[in-house]
Amino acid sequence: MPPKDFDTWNALKKHIHRKRFLAFVHAREVWWCSLGLNVGTEQDGKHAAFERPVLILRKFNRESVLIAPITSQRKRTPYHVRFTHGGIEYAVIISQVRLLSTRRLRRRIFRMPEDMFGEVLSALQQMIGQGT
Repeated sequence: MPPKDFDTWNALKKHIHRKRFLAFVHAREVWWCSLGLNVGTEQDGKHAAFERPVLILRKFNRESVLIAPITSQRKRTPYHVRFTHGGIEYAVIISQVRLLSTRRLRRRIFRMPEDMFGEVLSALQQMIGQGT
């Protein structure tokens, strides 16, 4: 496994921390997001801005949202909720739900249909309920 460039991510993270987020964000939206370089099996962002698409599960306030990363990997697990957009199959990784600052959001891609979003939330509730 090649080494991760945490120094470059740290420099970008400092810039992200200083910026202001002025856009409006809503649940069901998919955004490009600077997730950064993470530890172990946590989803990393890609390319120069360490970006990955994420689904906004809930907006808490102007500064924080609950998200789940999205992948184009075709895995069949209870933790990957598959959906199609623009003729391409993706999956929401519900096992990697996390709180993020809206400062990490870069640009809106699309809004997920209500029925598909309902499937994601149902799978998330089922996953959380299984942990008890």
